[in-house]
Amino acid sequence: MSTFYSVLVFIHIFSAIMGMGPGFILNSIPKSAKTMTELRNAYAIKNRVHIFVMVGGTLLLVTGLLMGFLNPYLFGTGWYWLSLGLYLAALAMGPFVLKPISTPIKQMLKEHSGEEIPAQYFLQQRKLTQYEHVINLLFILVIALMILKPF
Repeated sequence: MSTFYSVLVFIHIFSAIMGMGPGFILNSIPKSAKTMTELRNAYAIKNRVHIFVMVGGTLLLVTGLLMGFLNPYLFGTGWYWLSLGLYLAALAMGPFVLKPISTPIKQMLKEHSGEEIPAQYFLQQRKLTQYEHVINLLFILVIALMILKPF
């Protein structure tokens, strides 16, 4: 059983690197775009990188819960529950906060003609970036709780 648990820990850590690492830089990918073509390419790259974030994030959640079931002591610790709650809150922000903001951006990327980036993009992108920073902060707190295990 301890070997299986060690494998889960390894997958959990690897998943954090694979999923959370790229997630921290997603919002920086479109920042350097100066034309609509560059912006479309930046969002295509962002979407491809997001696949790693989703796969890593899913593995992270599954392995974390499995480790809890294998080691019920974890369910009695505050850092485990707080980490899980913050992680789920960050995940929930995707469909409930980020998607409503990013949908008009994706629509604009499909429909806008010309190379000049429209002003409404910058308003939406600023709002999206703010919420992405909040999510990143939640993930940093989760990582800190898992490393420090303060309570």
